[in-house]
Amino acid sequence: MFDNISPTYDTLNRSLSFGIDKFWRSLLVNAVKKENPQFILDMATGTADVAIALSKKMNAQIIGADISEKMLEVGRRKIDKLELEKQIKLESGDSEHLKYQSNTFDAATAAFGVRNFENLQLGLSELHRVLKPGKKAFILEFSKPRNPIIAGLYWFYSSKLIPLLGRIIAKDYSAYVYLCESVRAFPDGDDFKKIAQNAGFSVVTDRRVTFGVVSLYTCVK
Repeated sequence: MFDNISPTYDTLNRSLSFGIDKFWRSLLVNAVKKENPQFILDMATGTADVAIALSKKMNAQIIGADISEKMLEVGRRKIDKLELEKQIKLESGDSEHLKYQSNTFDAATAAFGVRNFENLQLGLSELHRVLKPGKKAFILEFSKPRNPIIAGLYWFYSSKLIPLLGRIIAKDYSAYVYLCESVRAFPDGDDFKKIAQNAGFSVVTDRRVTFGVVSLYTCVK
């Protein structure tokens, strides 16, 4: 599915979020920057937006991993254009079977990707494994708004308008129906925290932004 929508993925992200996705990524990047990491894993990197944003804010080596080779191809073209090949390396990788050794990375990130893990706890366990002791995983993901009015507007937009725009721009209606369904099914808030703790993280905190539409989770190994 992500291979199919890769050519229009970035355009649709900007359009469907009204550009707020840049703000969401900046929250993630600023949180990572405070840790001063030297080696970062960006899991479910997609077209490498987070990896590129990280590279602009800190002098760290970054590996971006994703299971969709077509998304990685788009990301590599962006990295080549920005001449960031020495700082960012994109690799094919399965979140549930990471090829990296344990205790390797100073920080891990995942933006709008963990809800696509087939087994969320296993994917988080792998992130935990490859982090050095005491280091953090920063996870940005959609949440379910708690305010009834905001929730109603959000679900109408995401379930009706987003699939329609997906059909027009990406020629793929089902992929953007999946977007709404995956957010509804995702265990956000305290449910996510429990899963992350079961995956091995000792402390998990969250910060809800944009009326509760998005959460930034910080998970400590």
